Amino acid sequence: MPPARRRHPRPTARLDPRLLRAFLAVAEELHFTRAAARLYVAQQALSRDVRRLERELGAELFVRTTRQVTLTADGERLLPHARRVLEANEALLSAFAGNGPDRPLLVDVNSPGLACGRVLDRARALAPDCELLARFESGLTGAAEEILAGRLDASFGRFAGLAPAVRAGLAQQPVRYEPMAVVLPEDHPLAALDAVPLDALAGETVYAGAGNPRTLEWTDLARHLFEGRGIVLAPPAPVALGVEEFQRIMAKKRNPVLAVVDFPTMSETVRRPLIDPVPLSPVSLVWRKGLEHPGIDALRRAAVEFAAAEGWLRRPVDGWIPASDAGIMTGQD
Repeated sequence: MPPARRRHPRPTARLDPRLLRAFLAVAEELHFTRAAARLYVAQQALSRDVRRLERELGAELFVRTTRQVTLTADGERLLPHARRVLEANEALLSAFAGNGPDRPLLVDVNSPGLACGRVLDRARALAPDCELLARFESGLTGAAEEILAGRLDASFGRFAGLAPAVRAGLAQQPVRYEPMAVVLPEDHPLAALDAVPLDALAGETVYAGAGNPRTLEWTDLARHLFEGRGIVLAPPAPVALGVEEFQRIMAKKRNPVLAVVDFPTMSETVRRPLIDPVPLSPVSLVWRKGLEHPGIDALRRAAVEFAAAEGWLRRPVDGWIPASDAGIMTGQD
């Protein structure tokens, strides 16, 4: 039997960037379900886009089995090209999307009442001629995708929790080591304590955003914190939009909730700081590389002011962060 002939791509007028985004997500996750959640699309639609790209290129890009997904040689060859094309596409859109210094700057502050909202308020005072508009994306993973797509300009959160390919398109400035807390039902046995030692949570099932594709960096931080301490990560709950829905679902589940010390108070709960050690959420200001805007400058100055005045970047002696975050928070990575 003669050797199989290699297929050659048929001529195409253009290649839809959506197909390359689908390929890149699967190539980085090596898992179709996770890639679909990352792109906020149905898995069937993602698979359809990957198959269409394979047809258009005349090459098989992935080896799929029931156990794993791996890149073929052609998939490996396409990977750097896909990244360059998408980066160039985003740069082009940014250049012609009204990114001048007079346009409003869209800033994600995650949720109302958090410390990053104070940074935004101070930035507005430092740059009164700029319009800085707040958004509430509820997680840096989701916000980062919006920033890279040009639909958002800046956000706050744990930069080390993003995929390396996502971080490559972003700039960041450390803002704060934010002490973490636990939110407990009022009648929980630990609610009587002024502060909760981590060891006291052994055997508890604690909610930390599992199943929410927009907060993967937070769930990953919880996994690092819970590892070896006997604390169970709560299974996915329905993803709630808005504070009221989140409070309703948490009241129904009655799991302790991993939070930060500035987390807004919820009805029929108490918020207690965690100690022994003090777990810290490493927070950075994050924006798209190459973005120049006086609002970004004001946000960066405001973060520096708070760090100097309130010691936001002084890590407590008994403070804990994952090893993966240390270099980023000290500017060494």
